[in-house]
Amino acid sequence: MKNNANSNSYNLNRGAGPLAAIRVKPAAGNARRGWLTAGPLTFPVALGRGGILANKREGDGGTPRGSFHPRQLWWRGDRHSRPQTFLPVRAITSADAWCEDPADRHYNRWIRRGEGEGGDRLKRADHLYDFIVEIDHNTRPRIAGRGSAVFLHLARDNFGPTAGCVSMTKSAMLQLLRRLGPRTRIIIG
Repeated sequence: MKNNANSNSYNLNRGAGPLAAIRVKPAAGNARRGWLTAGPLTFPVALGRGGILANKREGDGGTPRGSFHPRQLWWRGDRHSRPQTFLPVRAITSADAWCEDPADRHYNRWIRRGEGEGGDRLKRADHLYDFIVEIDHNTRPRIAGRGSAVFLHLARDNFGPTAGCVSMTKSAMLQLLRRLGPRTRIIIG
């Protein structure tokens, strides 16, 4: 039986420490949707418009298949109180962005940008990036064109597909954050 983010049957706070692993699987019949299982809970998630792909490329809309670790939580301190998590936490500022240009030496890294400069801005008008879990996809080594800015973040109201990230409701995100630590494995596929 699937338990959703609003279920009161279980609580991820029961464990004393971070989970060893969470799993993201595609939903039957819809490659753009999936399920994230964390301990006893399973949450619906939106995936990339290209589904889960073993050979991720920049711009393909695919969510990368593999095993990853969360690096840190980025959050909108101007909109929400600091969430409970075992991850390092960093407040998002208007200068924070992510480099998605494979020709740039900062590809798939956090960058600071001034007004009018490029990059995927982390401070957005919508709420998709109010909580961002940065994962270590394509970081060691970083390979140009193998995908950038793959995060766990908040979903659109209609659970529309992402550009390659895994997205979920705010309630699910807050429950998940309470049990995520730097050694938690994020298994996608």
